[in-house]
Amino acid sequence: MTDFKVTTIDLLRHGACEGGEIFRGSTNVALSDKGWEQMRAAVADEGGWSQIVSSDLKRCREFSDWLAQDRGISVETDARLREIHFGDWEGKLISEVREQYPQEWKTFFGKPSQAVAPNGETMADFHRRVTPAIGEWAEQLRGQHFLVVAHGAVIRSIMVNWLQMPLDAITSLSVPYAGMSRFKIFEMKGSEPWAQLVFHRG
Repeated sequence: MTDFKVTTIDLLRHGACEGGEIFRGSTNVALSDKGWEQMRAAVADEGGWSQIVSSDLKRCREFSDWLAQDRGISVETDARLREIHFGDWEGKLISEVREQYPQEWKTFFGKPSQAVAPNGETMADFHRRVTPAIGEWAEQLRGQHFLVVAHGAVIRSIMVNWLQMPLDAITSLSVPYAGMSRFKIFEMKGSEPWAQLVFHRG
């Protein structure tokens, strides 16, 4: 490694999906027509990526495949970048979950570090899944500018880690459909890497 390296990482959430306002989690649903429009608009004036890294769920992967072909770059999928598994909440309307699971709902948004949907993945385990995954990609693509296409909680998990925020802050960050954030990772010989948030369209 040279004395100084800068890696630029764009984080793009998938667009609106079929099925309305439900907990999707690991459910493999497709983008709606509106979702495709949102994502195309989000990247219309962006570029310069050497590679795309995508969740393997099709609401991310199908757009990533299209974009990679459109821009003439490669795409890799990583199952570790899947959305958190919502267990019994998956496929249920958000309003329904709020009514049926009032205590779990309060914990999920008020103390997310202790949260888990019934039969789902804990937020802590989810964070431990995502953090090394993005770290490995940043290491592999060091010095490059690449795009990550993933899910709302995945992007929030990455953000709280790079901004050195507590996990309980994860629900304080707004990441809308097709929202994009850019980070730069700076590495200098003899010191720990540090992350800088360049912009956040949330």
